[in-house]
Amino acid sequence: MLLVVGVYVVAGNLVNGVGGAGKALAKGSVPAAYQTLVQKWGNLCPAINPALLAAQLYQESGWDPDVVSHADARGIAQFIPGTWAAHGIDGDGDGDRDIWDPNDAIPSAASYDCELAKYVKDVPGDTTNNMLAAYNAGAYRVIKSGGVPAITETQNYVERIRALEESFAAPVGRVDPSRQAAGAIAFAQKKLGTLYLWGGNGTADQGGRFDCSGLTKAAYESVGITLPRVANDQYNAGPHPERSELLPGDLVFFSDDLTNSRAIRHVGIYVGGGYMIDAPRTGAVIRFDPIDTPDYFGATRVTEDGAKALPTTV
Repeated sequence: MLLVVGVYVVAGNLVNGVGGAGKALAKGSVPAAYQTLVQKWGNLCPAINPALLAAQLYQESGWDPDVVSHADARGIAQFIPGTWAAHGIDGDGDGDRDIWDPNDAIPSAASYDCELAKYVKDVPGDTTNNMLAAYNAGAYRVIKSGGVPAITETQNYVERIRALEESFAAPVGRVDPSRQAAGAIAFAQKKLGTLYLWGGNGTADQGGRFDCSGLTKAAYESVGITLPRVANDQYNAGPHPERSELLPGDLVFFSDDLTNSRAIRHVGIYVGGGYMIDAPRTGAVIRFDPIDTPDYFGATRVTEDGAKALPTTV
């Protein structure tokens, strides 16, 4: 099999992660247990949408309903108890407000966003960006600054959530290819025939061996893009083209649960013609494999902004 990787020069724009009620969630990007909640409550007010709400929850907790931060922020939406006391709601109508219950916490996160949006509605600039800034730095600072304040942490937070929003939203148009795609494939091609190693990152002490996500991480790192270490987080490194829209360099993912990106267990680099380069399993070597299998989950077109936005603690 001869697979030739070319240079891609394609005009067009990435679909912008702008606010808008009704924005569809990308396939499986939200765990099935929370998808209905996120879709419903993500449409609570014009300043948010389901993909934006999903991005916040992923950034805060990685969809873990039991996590506690060093600052005592709790649950899937990472509310501090004092904030919860003022802004937590009974989302499921069962008569209590439980900070640990996603059925309360996810609606409360959406409700809190919309409250903040009301506070900053008269501030110049993008209402959603100002709302996110208020979430991070407080509404008073946004109002006083006349927009997103010149606080590095706050500016980075707004940029991260807006970039992650793209990953949770189903694209509504063509998605541009990554400029680094050809280089990532070239790196992976040089590793063909290398024996698989569970947990392998390609280091000298590991004999230059990789597992599946170690290979994709190293391939994109070779062209200046840092991905998370595990496959189910790599899924959020950019928007998600349909199977018919795949281009060489896209990451392709596989799972036994096609409704939940957190259950992804394998990743490869698409090279065209229905094939990928991947590190399949113990005892096998890095090789070309077909992608059209029953466990094919979906794909991600890696973007620099998407990769930079990914949290390092989920």
